[in-house]
Amino acid sequence: MNEHTSRARLLAAIEGRTPDRLPVTTHHLMGFYLDNLRKELGVEQLSDQQFFDYFKLDPVQWVSAYKYNTDGNPENWRITQEDIPNDQYKTIRYNITTPRKTLTMVLQGNAHTDWVAEPLLKEKGDIDLIAEYALVSICDVAESNRCIEGFGNRGITRGTVPGFDIYGQPGCWQDAAVLFGVTNLIMETFTDPEWVHAFLKILYDRKLKFVESMAGAKFDLVELGGGSASSTVISPTMFGNFVAPYDSLLIEAAHKAEQRIVYHTCGGMMPLLEIIADMNPDAMETFTPPSMGGDTDLAETKRRIGNRVCLIGGFDQFHFLKDCSPEKTRQEVRRCFEEAGEGGGLILSPSDHFFEADSECLRAFVDEGRKCMY
Repeated sequence: MNEHTSRARLLAAIEGRTPDRLPVTTHHLMGFYLDNLRKELGVEQLSDQQFFDYFKLDPVQWVSAYKYNTDGNPENWRITQEDIPNDQYKTIRYNITTPRKTLTMVLQGNAHTDWVAEPLLKEKGDIDLIAEYALVSICDVAESNRCIEGFGNRGITRGTVPGFDIYGQPGCWQDAAVLFGVTNLIMETFTDPEWVHAFLKILYDRKLKFVESMAGAKFDLVELGGGSASSTVISPTMFGNFVAPYDSLLIEAAHKAEQRIVYHTCGGMMPLLEIIADMNPDAMETFTPPSMGGDTDLAETKRRIGNRVCLIGGFDQFHFLKDCSPEKTRQEVRRCFEEAGEGGGLILSPSDHFFEADSECLRAFVDEGRKCMY
């Protein structure tokens, strides 16, 4: 087969066709890692795309061009922030002022990442404020297409269904888990499931407007889902009752808007494989291996759903991109390819983010992947 462009190669895998070779890429690049690589290379700046060029991966561009629709009143949903002194972590309190109440969320962060220290919703009645006052994001199609067209055939462009204001996740359940706290949300599925469904419906309605607004945008892949619905967090029954009914409809709406969806589930996936595949996404990720706290058996995954969706991820970045020999890295690449690469439909990628990596191991990761030919 003639060599593809990176874009053609990645799209072939996403669409279930056989590319010329195994596509090799990565998920979001973390600023902590890029800063360290920049120092290693002795350069002043290092962009995501310069990283892809340097290591010769198949590039991915992320575009997030949003705007608020004109239905809401910004005066009824005013967001301000204030720094909170903290000797250990960067700490910021966000205030959302509405006509009836001020909601607050506290985020903390370090050099690696950020997290929610205080969820936005403290009482169940707070969801009514979201329904009544929260502004709704829609896709800026013109700006998205400007970025996408400028990227050309370098690789694919990924977008995402946005999480809630300030901090959130793409999926309905996953966003609710951020806003109310995942433990609190799980408990309410037993004590007040009607309220949980009411909450999810509010978030679904917001996300549906965004998905419908994507019509005409030329994304290659749009992310939905999030880690709070993995089987290491909730049961398959809970997923079937509270996750799939909402996110499957968003996938259906995305397809009507001519968008492909990748469903992101970092953590446990094996008990959910068919449930997620039945939601009809075009691809699934991240297939975290047991050595990193997930449960993925790539060979079994390929056997069970490999003819239905593209598989993205599967590579253990914690053990094979750092503190190992390049030969061990190559062996892990070959394992992934031999277990799930047959016939295409696999995009080799670390199973989610990485913060540290040895450059020699990254070069081995890419080089061995490029040798996996069809």
